[in-house]
Amino acid sequence: MNILNLQFLLEIVFGTIIFLHITKKNFGAALSYGLQSLAITIVIFSSFFETGSMPLLFIAIITFIVKVIIAPVFFIKLIQKHELTFSVSTYLNMPLTLIIIAILTFVAHSQKFVPLTGIVPANQALLSLAIASIFLSIFLVINRKGALSQIIGILSLENSIVAFTIFASLEQSPMLQLGIIFNIFIWLVIASVFISMIYKHFGSLDITTMNNLKD
Repeated sequence: MNILNLQFLLEIVFGTIIFLHITKKNFGAALSYGLQSLAITIVIFSSFFETGSMPLLFIAIITFIVKVIIAPVFFIKLIQKHELTFSVSTYLNMPLTLIIIAILTFVAHSQKFVPLTGIVPANQALLSLAIASIFLSIFLVINRKGALSQIIGILSLENSIVAFTIFASLEQSPMLQLGIIFNIFIWLVIASVFISMIYKHFGSLDITTMNNLKD
């Protein structure tokens, strides 16, 4: 796959993370995560066709099944079950959120990260965008008050790290491949248990309701 197509796929990942910051509906967030994971799946498939690595093919298939199909369906069912149509608000208002997004994107493309983005000179622009996606995913986890949005933010962070790994040509490491597969499953288990427990005990996924917890 040529560099322009790969950049387009990574721009989809980056764009969906921005959408997760601004969307007011959990349903849209779940679909956005599915689209993001589809883009990552195509990137992994592309890496497989270039390297012929069978573990990468396995990872691509598992990613498609679990993150493109199962995860969005799981989130949508969770939204319907607990009537979570609208997402919980953010700590920062929208103008400040967009300003922070712009700053983080600028920092990711600055000279400070050239030692990282220069690992593969031909992919420097892609690596910068992947780092920006990592930063925005972390910011999503910090800024959102809702547990569901935070979980999707963590899963987006994992997608961004996978993208960086592939464009940095580190995907051939067996331990890294095993780690990717492990992350795919473990985060969905954590999401299921964590969200269910929070809603059961607090009747809400707004984490600010936990501020009054006492020993």
